[in-house]
Amino acid sequence: ELEGRLAKYENPKNSSNSSVPPSKDENRPKKNQSLRPGSDRKVGGQTGHRGSTLEMTPAPDSVIYHAPDLCAGCGNGLSEVPGEVAARRQVVDIPPIAPHYTEHRTLRKQCPCGHLCEGAFPENVRAPISYGPNVQATAAYLHTRQYLPVGRTAEFLADFCGLPLSQGTVINLLKKFTAKSAPAYGLIAKKVMGAKAVGADETGIRVDGNKGWYWAWQCGSATYIVFSENRGIATIERNFPSGLPNAVLVHDCWASHFRTVCRTHQLCTAHLLRELVYFTERYASQWAMEFSELIYRGLKLKKKMGPDGYGAPLPERDGIKEKMSALLDRPLPEEHKDLRAFHKRMIKYGDYVFAFLHYHEVPPDNNASERAIRNVKVKQKVSGQFKTPEGAQSYAVIRSVTDTCVKNGQNVLGAFKTIANLLPE
Repeated sequence: ELEGRLAKYENPKNSSNSSVPPSKDENRPKKNQSLRPGSDRKVGGQTGHRGSTLEMTPAPDSVIYHAPDLCAGCGNGLSEVPGEVAARRQVVDIPPIAPHYTEHRTLRKQCPCGHLCEGAFPENVRAPISYGPNVQATAAYLHTRQYLPVGRTAEFLADFCGLPLSQGTVINLLKKFTAKSAPAYGLIAKKVMGAKAVGADETGIRVDGNKGWYWAWQCGSATYIVFSENRGIATIERNFPSGLPNAVLVHDCWASHFRTVCRTHQLCTAHLLRELVYFTERYASQWAMEFSELIYRGLKLKKKMGPDGYGAPLPERDGIKEKMSALLDRPLPEEHKDLRAFHKRMIKYGDYVFAFLHYHEVPPDNNASERAIRNVKVKQKVSGQFKTPEGAQSYAVIRSVTDTCVKNGQNVLGAFKTIANLLPE
């Protein structure tokens, strides 16, 4: 028993052999301890890789000429001698940014009939003075895309743009932008609901000192994030009352996801491989090594399969399943309790390990969902916590729009400006 307890310290769990996040690694794992198999390619850009460099513009905004005043040979003046361009160099810079005030005035006119008429202000000009859509979009962009806390967002707008906003004003701008983002947020949810493959993940978050949860559901073209005080099935049912009936749900084996209505499930193979690395390190388990090799076989086969090859019989795929059945039938040592627990879990959910070999659109891992949820953790690292559940949900809405824009190759700030120009409800 003491040897078993000691083994946990000799082979600690970390980010490379378990689901422990890198931020909790007491000592960083060894270098090159990656799940990715080795390659014969050299480090760095590969042959044929398209590079990018800063290029000169053919139409500069201003041109400054530098001509010699005196001849270096005889000393004569050259001010009246015509010259020709010998060389060009360009400097790219940002001009000073200053607030632009637009005043709206209504005119009053009297008709010959005697009736007095007055013009009307535009629908989006409702107060004696207010901030325009570009200020709203920029505040949302800094807060969400660039992870700035409210205070530093206000500081940036004051220092860089000459707009001395208070933190309360920034919060009000974010509230207005969130309200205008509601239609896009609803469209994102519908896009995810209709997808054939959906990844899901969740992570804890602090809100005014209390524990809360961020959930992310994403597909190839959309990312839907919500804040919830619940990590159970209630959050799933509230956001997707009918479930995800068209989708193969990719996740990391969290129990609530198995209760979601969907076509089938795909377990994240990256999570499984990290667990198997731990069992290999701790027990030198041959069973764990063979299971890892089997998953790598499946990943290699996935790369070779064409879009039309999933419905046809495939002997190599059948061989992988047969090998897995044989592994699950093999008994494991009684003293390896955590390995036996993993074995038991695989017996229960074994049908969901290689679902990616039956559906072209289904990835073998849940890395895309982890990338979506990681942005929330970065925000927490920078800001510490959210002050209110409303603020946490506001960030979820704007972050959903942000990630969806990125997935579709859209300019995030440009999209934010389009949303900010929408009329308030």
